[in-house]
Amino acid sequence: MNGEFGADKPLAMDDRHWRDLAPDRLRKMQAAGAEILKCYHVLTKVNANVVGELLKTADTFFEWDHYPKGDVYDRDTHAQYYYHAHRGVDNEHGHFHTFMRRKGIPAEIQPLADQGSAKVPEGDDILSHLIAISMVPAGYPFILFSTNRWVTGENWFKASDVVSMLDHFEIDHAWPSWPTNRWISAMIILFRPQIVALLEERDRVVAEWAEKHPDRDVYEDRSLEITSYMPVSVEEQIARINQELSSRAAA
Repeated sequence: MNGEFGADKPLAMDDRHWRDLAPDRLRKMQAAGAEILKCYHVLTKVNANVVGELLKTADTFFEWDHYPKGDVYDRDTHAQYYYHAHRGVDNEHGHFHTFMRRKGIPAEIQPLADQGSAKVPEGDDILSHLIAISMVPAGYPFILFSTNRWVTGENWFKASDVVSMLDHFEIDHAWPSWPTNRWISAMIILFRPQIVALLEERDRVVAEWAEKHPDRDVYEDRSLEITSYMPVSVEEQIARINQELSSRAAA
């Protein structure tokens, strides 16, 4: 990631994020890992991948455009995502942005009172960014990252409230691709401890940035784009989950 951003080095996982996981949570993560591998299996059999599924009807892949057009939205869960590309990470083809919209956010959870100077969504249009997923050209994830508010035009919720939304994210329909929808739903489950760590770091970085630049609106500061990031591996995550479950069973 570019060093001019708030996150100039990758975040390292703290073991406490693993220790805090109950066995039931670990088993859900284990099942999500199996779901992801199944999605890869059915797609590779036809020489496809989760990104290609979204681009197969596009003649040209344009930077900044959302794929698919109009985003992917589940009217029952109110989860949403899109894929796009722009300047950023070496070896990145593009990235997914994932969201929860107001109707899918528990009613007691509200955006922070201070939303900066920009006009933010209101009413049913309120939304929260969860996490972004960077993809290599072959169509596999390699980095998770969080962003400043201006990047996605979201409402700003504190990290602990965004974490409480994670269990509600699911795209449970077949458009534009059943395996891609199942994959991205499972990714949010599989990498929960990393997402929690990244969101906590996001809040720390934003608070520190605001303290260092009191004359700026931190949420609109274009110098602060990426607030935290972490390399990830589906295979390594599955192995760690299996290790955690085995060690707890033996204890």
